[in-house]
Formats: sequence, C-alpha cells, structure tokens
Amino acid sequence: METEQIMSAIFLIAVLILILPAFLSTNNKIKQFLKNLSIWTVIVLIIIVIISLVY
Repeated sequence: METEQIMSAIFLIAVLILILPAFLSTNNKIKQFLKNLSIWTVIVLIIIVIISLVY
C-alpha cells in the first residue's frame, strides 16, 4: 500500500471512531439503525471509490 492510501484508511477509521458512539446512541430502533448504517456504508464506499480513481 502506498502512504496516501494508508493515510486515507486511517482517516476513515478515525472518523468512524468519532461518530460511532453518537450513532449507536441515537439509533435505538433496529429499523432506523439499519437504515442509517446502510446510508453510512454507501457514503464510505463512494469515498473509497473516489480515492481509488484519483490515485
């Protein structure tokens, strides 16, 4: 892996660590949790694809 890819992965993990506690506390219903989780998954996948295309 290149240094830029490693830094991008570290950044995504850091963002996940920052938002995870609030995300879990506000999504107490399973249906809402799965909906929000799928939205975040799509966002992260889009960011990964963009980073892959740029580099």
